[in-house]
Amino acid sequence: MKQEIRIIGGLYRGKKIRFPIVEGLRPTPDRVKETLFNWLMHDIKEARCLDAFAGSGSLGLEAFSRGAAQIVFIEQASAAYNNLQKIIAQFSSPKLKLIKADASTYLHHCTEQFDLIFLDPPFAANLIPQCITSIIKNNLLTNGGLIYLETPTVIDMDTEQWKCIKLKQSGQVVYGLYEKL
Repeated sequence: MKQEIRIIGGLYRGKKIRFPIVEGLRPTPDRVKETLFNWLMHDIKEARCLDAFAGSGSLGLEAFSRGAAQIVFIEQASAAYNNLQKIIAQFSSPKLKLIKADASTYLHHCTEQFDLIFLDPPFAANLIPQCITSIIKNNLLTNGGLIYLETPTVIDMDTEQWKCIKLKQSGQVVYGLYEKL
């Protein structure tokens, strides 16, 4: 795998971003990213976004390129964090904020609200259920806010709290967009 992603749309379309080899880091493939941002076409402009488990920063940077108002990146791995720090500095924008932290712990203690949360943790860790619990408990999504999940299998979401907007599979990746009810 080459250690590079590209921004596929918006102001920075075509910009290449290099990232280090980090265990568990697998950037969202362009085909999946393109589908996701087609889904988000009307929701991304001026959205406050959280890119938990940021890794390469692919999802948050794509949201930024497409007009999001704010992106908070959470990354724990030192190599990925240091790389994101350099990338974010290149953009020189107050809209981009990077925090070095365990994303699960951050979600457990966070009080800020977002319009969109990207959740794409390392598959082997099975962190989605714990993260969703923290998101609900701490009211981290605005009313009608969206959560994007990327997982190895379909996740059962509480239909009293979440409405499935879109759900697809591409190879070994199941990805979906859910609206907070």
